[in-house]
Amino acid sequence: MAGAHSLSLSFFFSSLVLSLSAGSVFSATFTLVNRCTYTVWPGILSNAGTPQLSTTGFALNPGDSFPISAPTSWSGRMWGRTLCSQDSTTGKFTCVTGDCGSGALECGGGGAAPPATLAEFTLNGANGLDFYDVSLVDGYNLPMLVVPQGGTGGNCSNTGCVVDLNASCPSELQVLNAVSTSGGGGVGGGPCVACKSACEAFGDPKYCCSGEYATPDICKPSAYSEFFKNACPRAYSYAYDDGTSTFTCESADYVVIFCPTPSAR
Repeated sequence: MAGAHSLSLSFFFSSLVLSLSAGSVFSATFTLVNRCTYTVWPGILSNAGTPQLSTTGFALNPGDSFPISAPTSWSGRMWGRTLCSQDSTTGKFTCVTGDCGSGALECGGGGAAPPATLAEFTLNGANGLDFYDVSLVDGYNLPMLVVPQGGTGGNCSNTGCVVDLNASCPSELQVLNAVSTSGGGGVGGGPCVACKSACEAFGDPKYCCSGEYATPDICKPSAYSEFFKNACPRAYSYAYDDGTSTFTCESADYVVIFCPTPSAR
């Protein structure tokens, strides 16, 4: 009996070690959800020194969701590419907004070409907290909401931009889709499909918080960043918008929703 008891204890502790090891491999699950009426092609970029996730780009049809596991202390960003197509001759894959420059469905380490709405994450950061935000600093291309689930500590609040800013984007910031597509893109000028940041549109250091404007004391909100902030008060609107735009949570999973309904806030 003693031998059997020892074997049982040995099995128990082996299972416990395996369980703890498995728990340390994956820190959080991100579930990407498409509530848009059109296909979105999510892109994912891991920060330097952080491993790539199991996928860096894929198609997400209307109504579909896709879970992705992230390792402990992962950091990076996620966004939605829109109006994507593959050239029938060259096979090159490109998107009108949020293109990552890889020429393929997978981004493979390429980031989003602005303008693009970005969800940014750092898991298990200072004091074991996750830090997350939705940023319009590089402009906007579609509504996005981040919803933490099952977390503790911090404030674990939803954040994002649930408004369609393309419809009200100032004319000097508009990106027009000049390509006719089955997704509704127009010909000629086409509809506004993304809204640039003032930094991208004008390249002025006072909008980019660069050069002599590279400190929070000097670089202040502009009329253009206020356009984004008034519509989406929880999202980053310019480089030094930390106080109202960075959120924290502990041991949470995250749902990233493209085109959430306003009631989801």
